[in-house]
Amino acid sequence: MTTQQETRPSAATKPVRWAADAVAAMREGARLRLDYSARSLWSVDRMIEDIRQEAAPYAAVELVLRGFGAYAGEVIARQTGGEWWSSGGDHWVRTPDGRLWDPIDEARRCYTGDGSLRLLCRDASDGARA
Repeated sequence: MTTQQETRPSAATKPVRWAADAVAAMREGARLRLDYSARSLWSVDRMIEDIRQEAAPYAAVELVLRGFGAYAGEVIARQTGGEWWSSGGDHWVRTPDGRLWDPIDEARRCYTGDGSLRLLCRDASDGARA
């Protein structure tokens, strides 16, 4: 019996792993189930806000934010049919309309109180439907 595997660009390798790590950490540590839905990004935004309110130093939360951003990127990719792109160590999601989205940077902006992964996904999904 053979199974058909979905092939993904090599640019997806790291962010997909970071996203999966974030999902596992939230399930085990915070008892929060992330299901790769746009709705789940409400919870992620709230988690980042909670971390921000605790005034954790950026260096202490950098990898968590990267994981949350990668998770949001995976949500965007799945919602829109987009794909991961990378260059120079940076990763973006390119939606079918040709726009590039930087969910990892958006997670960092959320931590400074100036971003929203939920709204980023909404904007990316709205453009994909147009």
